Amino acid sequence: MSTRDVTSSAPAREQFPNLTQDVKGFPVRDGEAPWDAEEIVLLADELIAENVRLREELLVADQELSELLRNSGDGAGDDQADSGSSALEREQELTFVNNTRDLVTQTARALSRIEAGTYGSCEICGEAIGKARLQAFPRATLCVTCKQREERR
Repeated sequence: MSTRDVTSSAPAREQFPNLTQDVKGFPVRDGEAPWDAEEIVLLADELIAENVRLREELLVADQELSELLRNSGDGAGDDQADSGSSALEREQELTFVNNTRDLVTQTARALSRIEAGTYGSCEICGEAIGKARLQAFPRATLCVTCKQREERR
């Protein structure tokens, strides 16, 4: 988490004008200090910046994938190795695009949870996700227990 100064021009303060009040309702686990406005503003600012960066990456990756798909039929004289290499490149680009789309969705979801005042609550059990977990992975929507259960399925 960055340690830069939080000013009134922080994107989070502009996007979430009630954040200072809302932060009081964000749950924490036993033994954790309550969220303060500076912590959540830093976290939200990072999510906003990440959302912008990911959307820009997605735009470029979508264009590159479109170009690869457009040129995929140009290999009439290619040997099998060239065709296989082209297919692998398309598959890697498609995987990158899909992963980036997932991250954009997760980031937007985290930002909407901040706006709705539900940030920090597990979407399955309703308990606190944990401040340390959210500071490490701000897109988390499940507490550790529910995430472990989900991964075992």
